[in-house]
Amino acid sequence: MNKRWISIIAMACSLGTVATVALTASQGTTEPIRTPQTGTQGDPVPPTRAAREERAIQEARRQQLAEKEAALAAKEEELKKMGARIDAQLKAMEETKKSYEEMLKAEEERRKQAQSERVTKMVKLFKTMKAAQSADLLDKMEEDEVKLLLDRLDTKTVAKLVPNLNQPRTIRWVNENLRKRGEK
Repeated sequence: MNKRWISIIAMACSLGTVATVALTASQGTTEPIRTPQTGTQGDPVPPTRAAREERAIQEARRQQLAEKEAALAAKEEELKKMGARIDAQLKAMEETKKSYEEMLKAEEERRKQAQSERVTKMVKLFKTMKAAQSADLLDKMEEDEVKLLLDRLDTKTVAKLVPNLNQPRTIRWVNENLRKRGEK
């Protein structure tokens, strides 16, 4: 079956070639074919069918290339626009991040100042109270808070409080202060 199809295709090709030669012969003369530059009396010889087909194919390719170039140019322009939008969004995000970080810093500073003011008020309170009452309150507080208050109290007030304070807590505070001074 394959041989049969091959022979049919070969015959069709042969007939096509014969038909092309016959058509070319019927259109032309018995004179040799002249190119447009060498035609008689300056008239160009009409192009053959194959030349017309070749020109049509080349023109189609040129058209396809032009269309592809136009499409690529449009895509490139679209990408440039997208890049500009992304750059603008990035800049806006960086500005937002910067303002957020500034807001966080301001909030942290405000919180620290409020904490410092509260500690200052507590220091004033403990200075005005009697030593036994202050020591009794300090013994009931968290150790970190007590250390913070003892660090902020003046030496005279601490000297009055120490005899009334819980001794292990006082010893830890003294040892910690000695270590800090040794590190300096």
